[in-house]
Amino acid sequence: MSTQAEPNGSDHPIEVVLVTGMSGAGRTTVANVLEDMDWYVVDNLPPQMMRPLVELVARADGALPKIAIVIDAKGRTKYTELQETISDFVDQGLSLRILYLEASDEVLVRRFESTRRPHPLQGDGTLLDGIEAERSQLETLKHRADIIVDTSDLNVHQLSAEVRKRFSDDDTPPLRLTVMSFGFKYGLPKDADHIADVRFLPNPYWIPHLRGHNGLDSDVASFVLEQNGAEEFIERYAATLSTVAEGYLHEGRGYAMIGIGCTGGKHRSVAISERVGKLLSAQTGIPVTVRHRDLGRE
Repeated sequence: MSTQAEPNGSDHPIEVVLVTGMSGAGRTTVANVLEDMDWYVVDNLPPQMMRPLVELVARADGALPKIAIVIDAKGRTKYTELQETISDFVDQGLSLRILYLEASDEVLVRRFESTRRPHPLQGDGTLLDGIEAERSQLETLKHRADIIVDTSDLNVHQLSAEVRKRFSDDDTPPLRLTVMSFGFKYGLPKDADHIADVRFLPNPYWIPHLRGHNGLDSDVASFVLEQNGAEEFIERYAATLSTVAEGYLHEGRGYAMIGIGCTGGKHRSVAISERVGKLLSAQTGIPVTVRHRDLGRE
């Protein structure tokens, strides 16, 4: 269950998590995932600034209800000061969760060697010297942790999934999907993960009374969707995207964009995108945003 802080009697409870642990164990990955989940992430914050930060955010009147504070050895953190700050939180009736990331010496050495960077506490010694020094400094903090995650056998995607499982709530969609209509004449969307071409359907542009309208109009949408192959394409494509979305969820991916194009991005692609978006959301339960990139072009 989430612990919450309510500094200065605020009516808006604040959820605070302190992310710490061994260098090389995955703090950056955790911070990125929490940020994608709409947490306000502060990296390398001095312990003395933790409480002022929470109090400052409280004055935002609920605009930033979830704070993740990342503490690491690179900032030369004095862990005795951090312990005192945590104790101060408790004494003041404020609560926070501590997420501690662990990994074996062998794995940490391998990770540092792969990046060709020294351990932040290594100094003139070896990698193991730095790892042992950090492990010793963090021992007391580890015992106070609410959540300990050993990342020795986890890849980036597995760690991301673990964080999402532990910190997601009903208001945090595990995956965001966007379906975007576009016109091929204006170029492909640069950030699209999938592209579908619906120029195989008759173009309403050549129907005089439909030319000045777009795929959001019922007459144009009906014309497009009643064409041979339109509904079959929509059902099969939505089913394919549902399978893809399941894979994205498994891999811990947070966002994907599907582009659906026709010639000008005003008629066919717009109507098909609207239909695919609704069907995909109904099949997966994942929020789907439908956008129309080229609808306003001349």
